[in-house]
Amino acid sequence: MLMLLAAARPSWMLIYVASATFGSTAGCVGLYLISKRAGHRALNRFSESKQKRVKDLLDRYDVLSVLVASVLPPPFPFKLFVVSAGVFRLQLVRFTIAIAIGRTFRYLLEGYLAARYGEHAKEILAQYYPVIGIGVAVLIIVFFVAKNLLRRNQTEQVSGVES
Repeated sequence: MLMLLAAARPSWMLIYVASATFGSTAGCVGLYLISKRAGHRALNRFSESKQKRVKDLLDRYDVLSVLVASVLPPPFPFKLFVVSAGVFRLQLVRFTIAIAIGRTFRYLLEGYLAARYGEHAKEILAQYYPVIGIGVAVLIIVFFVAKNLLRRNQTEQVSGVES
Protein backbone atom coordinates (compact mmCIF):
# COMPACT_ATOMS: atom_id res chain seq x y z
CA MET A 1 0.00 0.00 0.00
CA LEU A 2 2.84 2.36 0.88
CA MET A 3 4.44 1.85 -2.50
CA LEU A 4 1.19 2.41 -4.38
CA LEU A 5 0.49 5.62 -2.51
CA ALA A 6 4.05 6.94 -2.79
CA ALA A 7 4.14 6.18 -6.52
CA ALA A 8 0.83 7.99 -7.03
CA ARG A 9 1.75 11.00 -4.89
CA PRO A 10 5.52 11.24 -4.36
CA SER A 11 5.34 14.55 -2.47
CA TRP A 12 3.45 12.77 0.34
CA MET A 13 5.92 9.91 0.63
CA LEU A 14 7.22 10.95 4.08
CA ILE A 15 3.66 11.11 5.43
CA TYR A 16 3.00 7.61 4.10
CA VAL A 17 6.26 6.36 5.61
CA ALA A 18 5.44 7.90 9.00
CA SER A 19 1.95 6.38 8.91
CA ALA A 20 3.22 2.93 7.94
CA THR A 21 5.94 3.07 10.60
CA PHE A 22 3.48 4.13 13.28
CA GLY A 23 0.98 1.45 12.26
CA SER A 24 3.56 -1.31 12.11
CA THR A 25 5.13 -0.29 15.41
CA ALA A 26 1.74 -0.09 17.13
CA GLY A 27 0.81 -3.52 15.74
CA CYS A 28 4.07 -5.00 16.95
CA VAL A 29 3.63 -3.48 20.42
CA GLY A 30 0.12 -4.92 20.54
CA LEU A 31 1.40 -8.37 19.57
CA TYR A 32 4.23 -8.00 22.11
CA LEU A 33 1.73 -7.23 24.90
CA ILE A 34 -0.51 -10.15 23.93
CA SER A 35 2.54 -12.41 23.77
CA LYS A 36 3.58 -11.36 27.26
CA ARG A 37 0.38 -12.96 28.55
CA ALA A 38 -0.31 -15.82 26.17
CA GLY A 39 2.74 -15.98 23.93
CA HIS A 40 3.84 -19.50 24.78
CA ARG A 41 0.79 -20.80 22.90
CA ALA A 42 1.67 -18.61 19.91
CA LEU A 43 5.26 -19.86 19.96
CA ASN A 44 3.98 -23.42 19.59
CA ARG A 45 3.06 -22.53 16.00
CA PHE A 46 6.78 -22.44 15.20
CA SER A 47 9.16 -25.36 15.24
CA GLU A 48 11.12 -25.96 18.41
CA SER A 49 14.40 -25.40 16.59
CA LYS A 50 13.25 -21.96 15.34
CA GLN A 51 12.04 -21.06 18.84
CA LYS A 52 15.40 -22.03 20.32
CA ARG A 53 17.35 -20.12 17.68
CA VAL A 54 15.32 -16.95 18.26
CA LYS A 55 15.57 -17.27 22.06
CA ASP A 56 19.35 -17.68 21.74
CA LEU A 57 19.54 -14.58 19.52
CA LEU A 58 17.41 -12.55 21.94
CA ASP A 59 19.48 -13.73 24.90
CA ARG A 60 22.75 -12.97 23.18
CA TYR A 61 21.98 -9.81 21.18
CA ASP A 62 18.92 -8.47 22.97
CA VAL A 63 17.23 -5.62 21.11
CA LEU A 64 19.73 -5.74 18.26
CA SER A 65 18.19 -9.00 17.06
CA VAL A 66 14.75 -7.35 16.90
CA LEU A 67 16.16 -4.35 15.03
CA VAL A 68 17.83 -6.56 12.44
CA ALA A 69 14.70 -8.73 12.11
CA SER A 70 12.56 -5.65 11.47
CA VAL A 71 14.68 -4.69 8.46
CA LEU A 72 15.01 -8.09 6.79
CA PRO A 73 12.71 -8.91 3.88
CA PRO A 74 10.06 -11.62 3.81
CA PRO A 75 10.01 -14.60 4.15
CA PHE A 76 12.12 -13.87 7.26
CA PRO A 77 10.01 -14.87 10.31
CA PHE A 78 9.76 -11.38 11.83
CA LYS A 79 6.61 -12.11 13.85
CA LEU A 80 8.46 -14.93 15.62
CA PHE A 81 10.86 -12.29 16.97
CA VAL A 82 7.99 -10.05 18.06
CA VAL A 83 6.17 -12.87 19.85
CA SER A 84 9.41 -14.13 21.41
CA ALA A 85 10.29 -10.63 22.63
CA GLY A 86 6.99 -10.55 24.50
CA VAL A 87 7.28 -14.09 25.86
CA PHE A 88 10.85 -13.56 27.05
CA ARG A 89 10.03 -10.10 28.41
CA LEU A 90 12.39 -7.91 26.43
CA GLN A 91 12.13 -4.36 27.78
CA LEU A 92 9.11 -2.74 26.05
CA VAL A 93 10.62 0.71 25.47
CA ARG A 94 13.78 -0.68 23.91
CA PHE A 95 11.73 -3.15 21.84
CA THR A 96 9.51 -0.32 20.56
CA ILE A 97 12.48 1.86 19.62
CA ALA A 98 14.14 -1.02 17.75
CA ILE A 99 10.96 -1.75 15.78
CA ALA A 100 10.41 1.93 14.97
CA ILE A 101 13.99 2.40 13.74
CA GLY A 102 14.01 -0.78 11.66
CA ARG A 103 10.61 -0.16 10.12
CA THR A 104 11.42 3.50 9.41
CA PHE A 105 14.46 2.47 7.41
CA ARG A 106 12.57 -0.22 5.54
CA TYR A 107 9.59 1.99 4.71
CA LEU A 108 11.81 4.92 3.73
CA LEU A 109 13.57 2.67 1.25
CA GLU A 110 10.29 1.37 -0.16
CA GLY A 111 8.74 4.84 -0.28
CA TYR A 112 11.78 6.37 -1.93
CA LEU A 113 11.89 3.71 -4.62
CA ALA A 114 8.16 4.08 -5.28
CA ALA A 115 8.35 7.88 -5.45
CA ARG A 116 11.44 7.77 -7.68
CA TYR A 117 10.68 4.84 -9.99
CA GLY A 118 6.88 4.58 -9.85
CA GLU A 119 5.48 1.25 -10.97
CA HIS A 120 8.96 -0.13 -11.64
CA ALA A 121 9.84 0.16 -7.95
CA LYS A 122 8.22 -3.16 -7.12
CA GLU A 123 10.44 -4.93 -9.64
CA ILE A 124 13.55 -3.17 -8.33
CA LEU A 125 12.64 -4.02 -4.76
CA ALA A 126 11.92 -7.65 -5.61
CA GLN A 127 15.29 -7.92 -7.32
CA TYR A 128 17.49 -6.03 -4.84
CA TYR A 129 15.77 -5.88 -1.44
CA PRO A 130 17.09 -9.19 -0.15
CA VAL A 131 20.64 -7.98 -0.81
CA ILE A 132 19.90 -4.50 0.56
CA GLY A 133 18.12 -5.86 3.64
CA ILE A 134 20.88 -8.30 4.46
CA GLY A 135 23.51 -5.63 3.78
CA VAL A 136 21.81 -3.22 6.17
CA ALA A 137 21.47 -5.97 8.77
CA VAL A 138 25.21 -6.67 8.50
CA LEU A 139 26.00 -2.95 8.82
CA ILE A 140 23.83 -2.70 11.95
CA ILE A 141 25.59 -5.70 13.47
CA VAL A 142 29.05 -4.38 12.59
CA PHE A 143 28.15 -0.99 14.09
CA PHE A 144 27.01 -2.52 17.40
CA VAL A 145 29.96 -4.91 17.60
CA ALA A 146 32.40 -2.05 16.96
CA LYS A 147 30.63 0.12 19.53
CA ASN A 148 30.82 -2.65 22.14
CA LEU A 149 34.47 -3.32 21.38
CA LEU A 150 35.31 0.38 21.75
CA ARG A 151 33.36 0.56 25.01
CA ARG A 152 35.14 -2.55 26.34
CA ASN A 153 38.53 -1.15 25.26
CA GLN A 154 37.83 2.17 27.00
CA THR A 155 36.71 0.35 30.16
CA GLU A 156 39.90 -1.72 30.17
CA GLN A 157 42.03 1.40 29.69
CA VAL A 158 40.28 3.19 32.54
CA SER A 159 40.70 0.11 34.75
CA GLY A 160 44.37 -0.08 33.84
CA VAL A 161 44.93 3.61 34.68
CA GLU A 162 43.19 3.29 38.06
CA SER A 163 45.20 0.21 39.12
